[in-house]
Amino acid sequence: MLIFDELKWEPSERWVRATRGGTTVVDSKHPVLVREPGLPYPTYAFREGEVRTDLLRPAQSPPADGPHAGSTVFYDLHLDGAVVSNAAWRYPAQDLAGYIAFEWFRHPETVLEHWYEEQEEIFVLPRDPYHRVDALRSSRHVRVEIDGRTVAESYRPVAVFETGLPVRYYLPPEDVDLLSFEATETRTHCPYKGEASHWSYRGEDGPARPDVVWSYQDPLPAVPQIEGYLAFYEQYAAVVVDGVKAGG
Repeated sequence: MLIFDELKWEPSERWVRATRGGTTVVDSKHPVLVREPGLPYPTYAFREGEVRTDLLRPAQSPPADGPHAGSTVFYDLHLDGAVVSNAAWRYPAQDLAGYIAFEWFRHPETVLEHWYEEQEEIFVLPRDPYHRVDALRSSRHVRVEIDGRTVAESYRPVAVFETGLPVRYYLPPEDVDLLSFEATETRTHCPYKGEASHWSYRGEDGPARPDVVWSYQDPLPAVPQIEGYLAFYEQYAAVVVDGVKAGG
């Protein structure tokens, strides 16, 4: 995971498109991958000619705190009768003067609804070419406890090694006490693994603990090994690997 103390950028050869309400707002085969100071993830900037600049107007209330590496030029997006404030901006670097960048998935408001690299939809953030995810089948002994009770135990986990993150162990559902968990409506997205479903712990006597387990039921092609497997948030569950508590 690369983190810089100054603005950095490099060209990308990926074909990037973004849409809102069925309208293509960005269609670029010459994007620039930009890394802002202090941030662990990149974003894209696009040539003016590859952006629907006719849908952009100078921002009515630009942010005063100089986000995005001190950017001061912001645009509101006007589309289908709606206005999305501060949806796009220009970076202050002279070499990026002819480029425009967009917010991705700003909460609670969506800026551009769908992003694509080539023909694949991507989620949350651009995929970082320096970020790696390896899902490896393992024979480590993994035991999971919640409130002192064993809720999962496996000798056949999938260990996921991801740049800048602790190792996560995904367990087959057959090795998890599924009756102790209840599906929730929570969905989260990862640009490298896909959409995750979540489950809450019901417990035997105590109150439910929300969203302690997650699983990718239809993971992205890079990590097929974790399909349907379950992983546990270590702040809610004790994950013990070969007798050693993970994160301890």
